[in-house]
Parts: sequence; C-alpha cells; structure tokens
Amino acid sequence: MSRIARAAFTLIELLVVIAIIALLMALILPAVQKVRAAADRLSCASNLKQIGIALHHYHNDYLQLPPQGNFTVGSSFSGYSIHARLLPYIEQDNIHKQMNYTVGYAAQPNICKMKVNLYRCPSDPNDQTRVDAGVEFYPTSYGFSIGTWLAIDQLTGTAGDGAFGMNQKHTFSSILDGPTYTLAAADVKSFTPALLDSGLPAGPDAPPPSHPAQIAMWGGTFDPDYCHTQWVAGRTLQSGLTTTFPPNTVVAFIKDGTVYDVDFTSARFGPGTPRQGYRCVTSRSYHPNGVNALFLGGQVQFITNGVSQETWRALGTRSGGEVPGDF
Repeated sequence: MSRIARAAFTLIELLVVIAIIALLMALILPAVQKVRAAADRLSCASNLKQIGIALHHYHNDYLQLPPQGNFTVGSSFSGYSIHARLLPYIEQDNIHKQMNYTVGYAAQPNICKMKVNLYRCPSDPNDQTRVDAGVEFYPTSYGFSIGTWLAIDQLTGTAGDGAFGMNQKHTFSSILDGPTYTLAAADVKSFTPALLDSGLPAGPDAPPPSHPAQIAMWGGTFDPDYCHTQWVAGRTLQSGLTTTFPPNTVVAFIKDGTVYDVDFTSARFGPGTPRQGYRCVTSRSYHPNGVNALFLGGQVQFITNGVSQETWRALGTRSGGEVPGDF
C-alpha cells in the first residue's frame, strides 16, 4: 500500500522563519515604544491641563491663587499643598470633605496614602507609597513653581519670586510678567534623591548657583528617595519645583561611589532657629528630551532640555520684567 507524503518544515526553514520574526519584532518594537511614549506624554499634558483649569476655578472662587502652604515661624511644618487645595476642582471632593485643615496632614494618614490619578504621570514608574516618620504617603509627578531659588526668609516672611509661595496668595493681576509667560507647574520625578539641610548658603539674598556642581559642594544629609513622595505636603521638595536649572539638568552628587541626580535644600521649615531657606528642585520627566509645563494662562507646552537657563528662570518669575526668549 502506498504511503501519503506529508509536507513538513525542515530545521533550517524553521530557523529562518524564527529569524525573520525576530527581525520584524526588532523593527516594530521601537515604533511601538515611540507611540506609547507619545501617548503617555499627551496623557501627562492632559493632566496638567486639568490642573490648570482647576487653578482658574480656585481663583474664581477665592479671588486669589492658593498658597504653596501655610507656615508659622517656630512651629513644625505641616502645611497642606496646592494639590490638596485643588481637590474639589478635580472631581475629588470626596477626599477633600474628609480632610481637616486645622490639624497637620500627618494626623490624617488615610488621606496621605490616597492615590490621586490626576497627580501621576503615566510615564512615572513609581506607582507606590513611601513611609516617612511612620506615615504612609503617595507621591506626585507634578510640582508647582515657587520661582528661581528662595523658598522663604523666615526672618522677614519674604517668599520666592514665583507664581506660588509659602503663605502667599497671589492674584492674576499681580502676575506682572503675564500669566501666559509665567510657569505654574511642570513634570517632576517622584522618589528623587535629596540633599537636606546643608546650612549653606547662609544669609539673605544668596544668589542661585550658576552651575550644578555648586550643589554638591554645599552638601547636606543625603536621602536616596525623599522628593515628590507626598502630594499632600506643601514642602517644595514634595509638591513644588524651582527654576534654578533647566529641565532634566543633572545635579550630580556622589554617595558611596554612586552618582545620584539630586534636589537640594539649605534648610527645611521647622521649630529651629529661623533662617533663609533656599531650594534647587529641578523639573524632570521620563518623557524623551524635555518636560510638560503648565503656564498660569492655562496653556500646556512641551519645554525641551535645550531651553536656556536664562529663559527658564525668566519663565519662573511672576514679576521680574524679563522678556523670555524662545522656549
């Protein structure tokens, strides 16, 4: 009886097919990653756009912008962030109604650990909480601008030159540089390392550093994952940013042979000796080549890493009188 021959792949043919599939995947994967990155960037921009709308609604109701936080000299800081104050305007009134603003946020641990989706960039991989002093906090991917460098001079009550500041309630009419050209908020990376409480520079009117290397020289207490891990807290290193250096500038600090990209504070708010507090809190993102930025006028723009330091600082001030260059 005759046998029916069956077609089959040879080992060589099978290897060729596998090689072709691998080649196609290698060609397609970068395109897929680019599409995903573009989608994340658009989603992030949409988050900031909604935050901008919330700021305008807040201003309409209170005839002023929210303060970065409230702080009384000589007390322990527990001031609530702008993020917290905008909750009713981003469809999170259920959280807002649970909050008691007459006590510090650490006294409301169930609030501190809540995840607010609008405050998280989809490109940020740190979808997790962090424990600080026994309290569990959820992070944020967006920081509000306090300006170039100064947070607050606790001796005079003077705050920074940005759109927002400690104990400051600016109005749109007081933004003399114009809302269109004044930075409101931008991307930041959660779980950024920090140099804390260096004590330097000291004294009033200390100029901002001209180069990131100065930050490492001032030093401080190193924390590997402190910054932007508490959306509820009004501290600059948690819910703010400064325009000291342009987006994604690496502020390098070496610890045990490892190079870290850090944020910096000369002195945090607290019950100790009143002094000037300076901050270098850089806008950073996981988007290629730049960051999404929200302006007080409500527009969101992608700012590339190549923006000049002069232009970036000009955009960070509310009434500096500068004329920003191209950005």
